[in-house]
Amino acid sequence: MKKNKRKALRIFAVVAMIVAFAPSIVLAAEEGDYIPPLFATGWALLPPIVAIALALITKEVYSSLFIGIIVGAFLYADFNIETAILHTFNDGILAVLCDSYNMGILIFLVLLGTMVALMNKAGGSAAFGNWAGKHIKTRAGAQLATVLLGVLIFIDDYFNCLTVGSVMRPVTDKHHVSRAKLAYLIDATAAPICIIAPISSWAAAVSGFVEGEDGLALFVSAIPYNFYAILTIVMMVGMVLMKVEYGPMATHEKNAVKGDLYTTADRPYANVASDTDVNTKGTVLDLLIPIISLVICCVIGMIYTGGFFEGEGFVAAFSNSDASVGLALGSFFGLLITIVLYLCRKVMKFKDCMDCLAEGFKAMVPAILILTFAWTLKAMTDSLGAKVFVSTLVKSSAGSFMNFLPAIVFLIGCLLAFATGTSWGTFGILIPIVVDAFASTNHTLMIISISACMAGAVCGDHCSPISDTTIMASAGAQCNHVNHVSTQLPYAILAAAVSFVSYIIAGFVQNAWVTLPIAVVLMLAVLFLLKKVLPSEE
Repeated sequence: MKKNKRKALRIFAVVAMIVAFAPSIVLAAEEGDYIPPLFATGWALLPPIVAIALALITKEVYSSLFIGIIVGAFLYADFNIETAILHTFNDGILAVLCDSYNMGILIFLVLLGTMVALMNKAGGSAAFGNWAGKHIKTRAGAQLATVLLGVLIFIDDYFNCLTVGSVMRPVTDKHHVSRAKLAYLIDATAAPICIIAPISSWAAAVSGFVEGEDGLALFVSAIPYNFYAILTIVMMVGMVLMKVEYGPMATHEKNAVKGDLYTTADRPYANVASDTDVNTKGTVLDLLIPIISLVICCVIGMIYTGGFFEGEGFVAAFSNSDASVGLALGSFFGLLITIVLYLCRKVMKFKDCMDCLAEGFKAMVPAILILTFAWTLKAMTDSLGAKVFVSTLVKSSAGSFMNFLPAIVFLIGCLLAFATGTSWGTFGILIPIVVDAFASTNHTLMIISISACMAGAVCGDHCSPISDTTIMASAGAQCNHVNHVSTQLPYAILAAAVSFVSYIIAGFVQNAWVTLPIAVVLMLAVLFLLKKVLPSEE
């Protein structure tokens, strides 16, 4: 009873605050070219640092993100309350929700959540789980199958996270793989695969940031130097085969073997499966046909937005594609095909199909809420000039540490992506700087530094609790978000440390076919050392 009263008081307080400030928000005049006093200083990175620290300390992500947003708004407003509130809503929450790209991603999330609900209710997921249970006999096999599927779906990281999660979750649950480990496997095969796949939304984004050069050719040349992405895949496979776990993940895995897939008391998705009656009419095809249709429709949707049907080549169309619109269109037509399939096969009634719309939306509410706050937090850091601050920092160090610059760019990319939660934003800041610094002096070092920028951005994005890819990996695995972040962080840091050393070597050797084998050997050596030092998983 007391808890209900407290909740009611909190809701009343929030509503009262919104009502109190509503006239100000509606009647406020547009701000001119206002530049905050702390613009382009180190303070620009304080809001995400506060949000991340609070999330890791309190294990509660919603309030942590919102406090980070408020800190950014007050720094922007020079501690003027009215300006801070206006900035939070007008330039923050309302602006990111009015952005067409962001809305496309949210629509994609809801449609994909609906497809997952349909596949579950039709019995496709259960049938696939039963089929996989006969062919996948071990925990290691379940994890390797997850990695393989993640590698195969290289088109887009959002699509990767949610699709791999929905397909492999019944399999990993059956073999007692923790939800935290599943989230890590999904996350570690999302962005790292996309950033080394020439035909992906990420390749298109990177190519767009390279002015005056052949962006796609540079992207392909940089693949062998993308140590973090490659080493992350090597590390995943190596740890599964050698049965090495450490840090908080070791605790989650031990508990999963005993039957507890979640470890912590907060398990927001624990009852999702039990809420859905298993349909005995479902077959493996009721999962495979929707997934294959979704993949094909999303590819067609992306190349459509890139002008493929207007005469552009396939690769050029991917480079020019709008991932948000393409994925929304693809998921819509994938959903239509799925509904028609189930109605024709009479495994579901039309009313049941429509009921899945609300179920899919409900399942994605946590991811949508966290994404909205994460985008708003990024808007706060942008308004404080984080890009300008980092750009100045990199340019000032370019001349003095030429051979060490790939390692420095990697480190800065890690920190910037970790603080802002965006890989693409980090690309946009660092890649033009690298091209300007090396385009007319050392082409090989430019390629290595571009790759270091991409690797650092993926690493920071991989670690950050406010990253949209990290959020979607949690949603795909149906894992508590803070659990995913805290268990993944030690693994990502290890891969980052080996990558940093590899970039120091690459800055002097400047030969991918010498440096890449050295990096892989270093990674495997570290894993063998951990195997010897740590107690066996078994």
